[in-house]
Amino acid sequence: MSRKSPRSRRRRIILSVLLVPALYLSYLGVTLVQTLTNPAYGVTAMARFAEWGRGHGLTSEVNWAEAVWYRLHPTKIGGLPPKGSFGPNTSTTTTPRTGHLSPPRPIAVVNPLPGEGLWHAVGRTDIHHQPAVYEAFVRPDTTHTSYVVGLAWMDTTILNAQLYSGSYIPGHGPFTHTAPISPVNSTSLVAAFNAGFRMPDAEGGYYTDGHVVPGLPLRNGVASIVIYKNGHITVGMWGRDATLTKQVASVRQNLALIVDAGHPVAGLSSTDNTRWGATLGGSAYVWRSGLGVTSAGALVYAGGPSLSIVDLANVLARAGCVRAMELDINPDWVQYSIFQGAPHQPVSGSNGKSLLPSMLGSPSRYFASWWARDFVTMSLHP
Repeated sequence: MSRKSPRSRRRRIILSVLLVPALYLSYLGVTLVQTLTNPAYGVTAMARFAEWGRGHGLTSEVNWAEAVWYRLHPTKIGGLPPKGSFGPNTSTTTTPRTGHLSPPRPIAVVNPLPGEGLWHAVGRTDIHHQPAVYEAFVRPDTTHTSYVVGLAWMDTTILNAQLYSGSYIPGHGPFTHTAPISPVNSTSLVAAFNAGFRMPDAEGGYYTDGHVVPGLPLRNGVASIVIYKNGHITVGMWGRDATLTKQVASVRQNLALIVDAGHPVAGLSSTDNTRWGATLGGSAYVWRSGLGVTSAGALVYAGGPSLSIVDLANVLARAGCVRAMELDINPDWVQYSIFQGAPHQPVSGSNGKSLLPSMLGSPSRYFASWWARDFVTMSLHP
């Protein structure tokens, strides 16, 4: 039997040592390519790389790269938004039929521009031509005056809500309702919008299909979207405004309420980018979205650029919300779509429009099998 020489043994040891990092780098390369080519991780390459980096121990490096990008693209101060940003200069509200909610009142705005804060009917109507959704547009504050926030007011006496769950958020499927929206379910679709943070960041739980998603128990005191089996939807503090009963179909929790009793809650800070989500580049003024409910039960969505958490809360309170919560943040994830179509006929992404033209991604994401995040649909009552 021949013995291997010391030189041969050293060569094998060196090759073994080099093989481990080579295999790891190959793994990183494969996962990076998979992430960069998967639209479920973001509309932009920047968002996809950030998702990949934070999932592979490169959070500090990603934060540094984003901070550099934001220094090169600072939030604008002053100025005016593009002409036509607020829609028609007169409101187009309709007197409701008996049993429906009164249309929303104009949003209070200091020194409003023409059309700012006025509501306009959009999207499909019910069989009596009653509008189910109104949209309005305002500037976020008196400093970032070239930006526009979009709001959608939804009549919950006309609309049913449904939570769609994804393989990425919350994970642990399969689920009864998940993307894509089916042709049958699209026949009454009026609107769809993004849900909240990734579950590790949401500080709350997730309930749907008759059970709590594994590892995501519902927590008292957390802001929650609550959808009942009859399609009714509300926003509130779990354990105070809603509890788990046999009538509850879905619960999606995300952080704490930002509006309560009709006012922004104490402790919100316009410079806080930790408590209210890791934002691109560490900026507190970024794309944000939120959801609230009025005293009459209407649902109100708000989303737009250059929003601090204080601005988001103020806008929702000015729109009449008595309770409201933050949904998702950063440009790739803030999306509200409104759909048009003949009664009882299927629609697709081509029948939709974004609440703001500057929202990244299109309404088609909700009709794509690759869309792996949760979202909410609003559809006409049967």
